[in-house]
Amino acid sequence: MSYVCVFLAEGFEEIEALTVVDLLRRVGILTDLVSVTTQMTVTGSHGIEVRADKLIEEVEFVNIDMIVLPGGMPGTKNLEECDLLMEELDLFYQQGKDISAICAAPSILGHKGFLNGRISCCYPTFESHLTGAVVTHNEVEVSGNIITSRGMGCAIAFSLAIIEKLIGKETAEDLAEKIVYQS
Repeated sequence: MSYVCVFLAEGFEEIEALTVVDLLRRVGILTDLVSVTTQMTVTGSHGIEVRADKLIEEVEFVNIDMIVLPGGMPGTKNLEECDLLMEELDLFYQQGKDISAICAAPSILGHKGFLNGRISCCYPTFESHLTGAVVTHNEVEVSGNIITSRGMGCAIAFSLAIIEKLIGKETAEDLAEKIVYQS
């Protein structure tokens, strides 16, 4: 079974984080919300408090199959300021493990040089942060082991791309039908 961690920083975009958790859990992917703060409760960019499953210090990164970075402001900046998360993100990239980011969060990958030569997308106005990427305006882009997406309105498509990557296209299509998703 795949194991995914969705990382939460103060000011994260609630729908981008919770849609991923909801849809991945529906297909049996073990998914944890992980706080990068010292508190289990993290407040999103629209004042919604979400209780994490774990604090970042409790995570055994070696067991994670994919890191998910939701966007939002100042959530994206706060994720990027978390040294432990950035160290582990570097290791994931070096090891070719799966990384996904949505909205403003792909900017973190751009700042790290992870998008060089890759097809990528992000929230409008953040394209300049996707250093070295071939930038599109598609809902989701899968480029090797990196998945990027544009924003809240693309959260279902983003989640389905993660499911397709980890389990397969048939499972993603079946779930899309069950939730009455129309792309």
